[in-house]
Amino acid sequence: MTGFASLPDLALRTLGGSVISASDESFAAKENLLNPWAPRFSPGTFGAKGQEYDGWETARRRPGEDGELGHDWAIVRLGLPGVIRGVVVDTAWFKGNYPPHASVEACAVPGHPSAAEVADADWTEIVPRSPLKGDTAHSFPVDMARRFTHVRLNIFPDGGVARLRVHGEAVPDPRLLTGLTVDLAALENGARVLSCSDEFYSSPANMLFPGTARDQSEGWETARRRGPGNDWAIVRLAAPGLVRLAEIDTGNLRFNAPAQVSLSGIDARSGDLEDPGAWHELLGRTRVQPDGRHRFRLDTAGVPPEVTHVRVDIHPDGGLARLRLFGDLSAGGERLLAARWDELT
Repeated sequence: MTGFASLPDLALRTLGGSVISASDESFAAKENLLNPWAPRFSPGTFGAKGQEYDGWETARRRPGEDGELGHDWAIVRLGLPGVIRGVVVDTAWFKGNYPPHASVEACAVPGHPSAAEVADADWTEIVPRSPLKGDTAHSFPVDMARRFTHVRLNIFPDGGVARLRVHGEAVPDPRLLTGLTVDLAALENGARVLSCSDEFYSSPANMLFPGTARDQSEGWETARRRGPGNDWAIVRLAAPGLVRLAEIDTGNLRFNAPAQVSLSGIDARSGDLEDPGAWHELLGRTRVQPDGRHRFRLDTAGVPPEVTHVRVDIHPDGGLARLRLFGDLSAGGERLLAARWDELT
């Protein structure tokens, strides 16, 4: 994978992505394209339509009366509209039935359009027609600083694709955030984990996903720490703001929850993330319980009015299912979101 794979998958089903239409899904359902798990395969599992695949597979195309072969396509509504930095077209397990070529287009349609309205939109090619191999994850970087809401995967002429990943940066509509108390750490609002001490079992980015974690794999979990110190992760907030309430969820972590958790903040516009003295305490070391949701109202008296990043420390190790940081955007944060929106739309 190339560097963009570290960014969120804007199309992921668990982030609200959906395959809203496709030209054909005779052999395997279009919805499989966005499954969050790695593609699976069980040989010899035949149904009424043939071998079952954990992916999208179309029928074999034949030329029509006009002699044209045509091609298949699937349209995806991004769960997190934003700037696309790279696309992965994965033909895992499709070895004799993969498409020899593919391309990807994108468009931006406001509101909640129907599949027909999206199909009629103005589309921009973000990945040109490119050759594919069977049973291979193909990475295509995208260099286009625009906010998109939908993508269309074109395969030439037909065949099967296991997964479509659309990595990038979420760009929320500021009209949905300004003037309200919001989760400044939500992935869907534009927050992102920048770094962490350890992600042996699962990524700390999972903490910022919507909803609740269904099992341990959908949260952040570190390896067992044998030496001194503790584990930590740094979250860049959606925009500068004041954090008023923290929700720390250890759901599903019954024997591997941390003993204590603490939070600190920084305004990175005036302080260095690498300077320990530039961080100020938001929540001192506080005991947490396994498999539970904890809510802490933060004491904002004497705290700088704006933070851009929050560091969560877990003592000594373990994991968190979710991290919510509710608060208010500052005036500067609102201006920042509005300026980015104007630049990318």
